[in-house]
Amino acid sequence: MNPLLWLFDAQIRIGDQVVLWREVLGNVFGLLSALGGMRRRVWAWPVGIAGNVLLFTVFLGAVFDTPHPVNLLGQAGRQVMFVIVSAYGWWRWSRRGEARAFSPRWASWPARIGIVVVMVGGTLALTPLFRALGSYEPVWSDAWIFVGSLLATYGMARGWVEFWLIWVAVDAVGVPLLFSAGYYASGAMYAFYGAFTIFGFVVWARSRRPQRVLPGTQPATAGVETASPAPDRAAP
Repeated sequence: MNPLLWLFDAQIRIGDQVVLWREVLGNVFGLLSALGGMRRRVWAWPVGIAGNVLLFTVFLGAVFDTPHPVNLLGQAGRQVMFVIVSAYGWWRWSRRGEARAFSPRWASWPARIGIVVVMVGGTLALTPLFRALGSYEPVWSDAWIFVGSLLATYGMARGWVEFWLIWVAVDAVGVPLLFSAGYYASGAMYAFYGAFTIFGFVVWARSRRPQRVLPGTQPATAGVETASPAPDRAAP
């Protein structure tokens, strides 16, 4: 059997519910990407892209004739957005050399204000568009997830600690939406992501604490960049 055809059709039955293997594997790749991002590893980006490709076919259920005849346009569209922004993040982190030399930083206040404005304004702007295209109700939540995912992925590429908090806001809306639409594997993974992103935020925030240097010693900075991950510091 063709492995791609098998992957496209493979299903898991749990009682009277059907879960696609593509949905499970796509979310596993997403989790591995989040883990790699927390550890600041470049491989997080290509792994995440592989998961995005799988989930794109899952969330266009009516188009690809899956057991879930529901189109979540925001969810599907954000997979395309993920691939584009992840390619940017992959390039940005790769040019630093070793991923461990990448240093997270706090976003500036103008950048934080910009995040809030884009999050709210983007949701308001996309909601009527997604509704006209036939997205699943409540459409505003689909738009919120799309815009938040864009900002979080961009923030990760820029090395902003706050990007983890954006994911928390996305997961808080995404979990009930996915369960209501019948995407149980993705909903369960989003719930797990919610806890994981809080942990990731703590890890990155702690990395920004100044090192304690004992008298007569030098700070351990070999191989670790103490400046921002890139010369440009513009807000989104």
